[in-house]
Amino acid sequence: MIKQNWKTYAFWILLAEGTGALSGWLSREGMQLYEQTVTQPPLSPPMFLFPIVWGILYALMGISAARISLAPPSQDRSRGLNLFIAQLIVNFFWSPIFFNAQAFGFALLWLLLLWVLVLGMILTFRKVDPLAAWLQVPYLLWLTFAAWLTYGVWQFNR
Repeated sequence: MIKQNWKTYAFWILLAEGTGALSGWLSREGMQLYEQTVTQPPLSPPMFLFPIVWGILYALMGISAARISLAPPSQDRSRGLNLFIAQLIVNFFWSPIFFNAQAFGFALLWLLLLWVLVLGMILTFRKVDPLAAWLQVPYLLWLTFAAWLTYGVWQFNR
C-alpha cells in the first residue's frame, strides 16, 4: 500500500511540475522580451524568484491532488480532481498569453478565471480532505498577488 501511495504522489507531483515546466519552457523567449521591454509595477519581485515560488506551488498542488485521489470515491472527490485538471490547463496557458502574446488585459481576465477555479477547487477539496485544501491556500494567495502584478503591467504598458 505504501508503494502504491508513493506512485500516486509521484504521478500528481510530476503532472503539476511538468505542466508548469512545459509552460515556462514554451514562454522562455517571451519572458526574455518581457524582462527587457515591459515596465513593471511596484512590488514586482525579481524574475529569478518566479521559478522558485512556482516550483514550490506546483509541488503543493501535486501533493494536494494526490491526497484527494487517494480519498474514498465520492462526487466531491471526482469534482475536486476535475477542478484540479481544469485549473492546471488554465494555468498552463497563462504564461504564453502573458509573456509570448503580451496580451496583458486578456491575461488578467484569464488569471481571474484561474483564481475562481482554484477557489472552487479549495472549497471542494475541503469537503474531501481539509489538509489538501489548506495546501492550496498559498497558491490562491500567490494568484492574488499575480493578479495585482498583471493589472499593474497592463496599466503601465497600454
